[in-house]
Amino acid sequence: MGFDFGEKRIGVATGNLSIGLAAPLTTIHAASNVDRLAAIAKLFTEWQPAQFVVGQPRHADDQPHEIAHLAKKFGNRLQENFKRPVVYIDETLSSTEAARLLVERGISGREQKDKLDAFAAAVILQSWMNEYALTATANNETKANHAA
Repeated sequence: MGFDFGEKRIGVATGNLSIGLAAPLTTIHAASNVDRLAAIAKLFTEWQPAQFVVGQPRHADDQPHEIAHLAKKFGNRLQENFKRPVVYIDETLSSTEAARLLVERGISGREQKDKLDAFAAAVILQSWMNEYALTATANNETKANHAA
């Protein structure tokens, strides 16, 4: 399960490693951590994710964004509450890519606002899944070369 963390909204996506695809799920609109975690608990029960992927915001100069420490705290809360591993991945340009995907689907302007965070979460999760697949492939090739 992937997250695009924000102070006002949290985009959520789900994915399937066996087919290598991530999909937007929902956007959580909750101000308090208690309400956020309650909403995530419902999704957790329904989807039973093996782990969480949280976007880590960075500036164009590769410096951490001001909200990066909050995203890290959010990830720590996920791990504490749901006992699943949390992976952090650079989310640079995820919202830009999400907006592009929405435009491709004919969704623009104000219509994008409610969908953008969930689509950004899907972009973040897909990025991690792509990286995971490359790592798994490289590891399998290394094992095959050593076995030969």
